[in-house]
Amino acid sequence: MGGVGSDAAIEAADIVIMDDNLDKIPSAISIARKTHRIVWQNIIFALGVKGVILVLGAFGIAGMWEAVFGDVGVALLAILNASRVLR
Repeated sequence: MGGVGSDAAIEAADIVIMDDNLDKIPSAISIARKTHRIVWQNIIFALGVKGVILVLGAFGIAGMWEAVFGDVGVALLAILNASRVLR
């Protein structure tokens, strides 16, 4: 912990506190929980949209272009949703 930690310990650690201030641990846990929640939102949304497009394609309602736009749209929305962690 801290700036005097060895390079091996820093690379092996999940979290490195660089200024010997333990008050930042609750903040790190909060960020980790928020990130975990957003990751699951992105996964569920992406699989849901892809499932809907798959079903529509099976019935002949959606074609290749709808699938491409759906895939790109889901990717863009997932990136925008993930950028909420930066706040």
